[in-house]
Parts: sequence; structure tokens; C-alpha cells
Amino acid sequence: MNIQIFGKNKCFDTKKAQRYFKERGIKFQFVDLKVKGLSKGEIESVMKAVGGFEKIFDSDSKEKDALLVKYLADDSAKIEKVLDNPMLLKTPIVRNGKHATVGYQPDVWKSWE
Repeated sequence: MNIQIFGKNKCFDTKKAQRYFKERGIKFQFVDLKVKGLSKGEIESVMKAVGGFEKIFDSDSKEKDALLVKYLADDSAKIEKVLDNPMLLKTPIVRNGKHATVGYQPDVWKSWE
């Protein structure tokens, strides 16, 4: 397994995801979205795995760009805005190769083991 957890240090679901993998002795790489976001290829891969942009976009975000993203016409423009401000993503994003989840989803992670 090659687990990557993309999240925010102050996000409870991100902390729960980290604890889930630690308790099972599964190594993972944590990427703090405040420090380093996802690449365009990573975002597209996650979108494909989870079912589109709306599944990864945090529409409840307090970030100033959140309202703007809702009104952008196509996914490529939305992706560019999220690349500029990764804090607009729902967290945690957990990747395992081509598989990915958004949010705390231990039932799905269990199937990866």
C-alpha cells in the first residue's frame, strides 16, 4: 500500500484518518495542504476516482475564492482555482495508487488492506 493523506493540520477528519492508519501499522505520507497542494495530475486522478470536481470541492469553505469557484463554468477553470488555493478542497483526501477517497471513510480503506 502506498497511502497519501492530503489534509489540514487543524481538520478533525484528517487527524482521524492519520490515527486510522497508525493504529493498523500502515505507513502513510501526510501532505499539509497549507504547505503544499496537489498537482493538476493528482487532482484529476482524485476526481476520476471519486466522481468529479463537486466531490472534492469544499462548498462550505470560508476561503474568499469559494464563492467564485461555484460560478466558474468548466472544471478546468475550477481546477486552476483550486491549484492556486488548495484550502478549497474537502479533507482528508486519501490516495492509494489509483484509488482515492474524500472525507473520513474507514469502510473503504478497510477494503484496501
